[in-house]
Amino acid sequence: MTGYAVTTHETASGTLTIEVKSVNSRFLDLQFRINDDLRALEPALREAIMARVTRGKVECRLSFGRKVAAGATQALNVTALNALEKLQADLRKQFCEAAPLSVGELLCWPGVIEEAEIGQDTLQAEVATAMQTTMTAFVESRAREGNALQTMLLTRVSDMEEIVQRITPLIPQVVAQFQQKATERMQEALGLATKTGDANAQPTITREEALDRIRQEVTLYGIRVDVAEELTRLSAHLDETRTILKKGGQVGKRLDFMMQELNREANTVGSKAAVKELSDASMAMKLLIEQMREQVQNLE
Repeated sequence: MTGYAVTTHETASGTLTIEVKSVNSRFLDLQFRINDDLRALEPALREAIMARVTRGKVECRLSFGRKVAAGATQALNVTALNALEKLQADLRKQFCEAAPLSVGELLCWPGVIEEAEIGQDTLQAEVATAMQTTMTAFVESRAREGNALQTMLLTRVSDMEEIVQRITPLIPQVVAQFQQKATERMQEALGLATKTGDANAQPTITREEALDRIRQEVTLYGIRVDVAEELTRLSAHLDETRTILKKGGQVGKRLDFMMQELNREANTVGSKAAVKELSDASMAMKLLIEQMREQVQNLE
């Protein structure tokens, strides 16, 4: 799911900013944007995210604006200036026409002005505190989206239940009609065969045997077009989907499985559809399932 949170934390040594945002993804994909001097803090940030997030493409940005050294005047880092002077001299030996660094450029160079010192342990503790605050806000933002997705998915479940309830009473009538049509056609075919056959030829089967064969074929055909079992399973799967959604928690993988089962039954209804009403119902249900599947992949 998508989510966003940012925290700014003032410390004695500077301003700490942590930004966490995510977009939809079936799996957990973590990306960090951290300055090299803070790279040692990445494992702690990764652990904090993985403790509370299991899905999504998550990006975490960490920045730390250090305060200048305390005192009436700002101190220059002589070591850094000497290093810059040597680098500039070496460079101008190779490129004699290169202009020397200006005072403004020197003052803007990282590390030239003394910054407040901060211990690694102190910084790590500050980052941990700020990260917990950020993750709480981040999880809350994802929860709000999750509630909206839950409402949408429950609406789709209700729509599918209405379709199942509408077509279920049609099944016995559909089966009976097609059995009757099949019986009439097979009896008509049997009559035509008797008329066009050789009058002196001996029949291979009696009329009673032929009618018994017709009944067997019609029964098998009725079974092939009867989707009552599929609709019963659809109803059960929809009930389970509703239960999972209302129960909450980490529902993503369970709902993934339910979407597969719902789609399987809807496909079977479509393949066995003997009338237009059943075919249309199958298409409508598969459309709803696809809409649900796209969102389910974003849920934890």
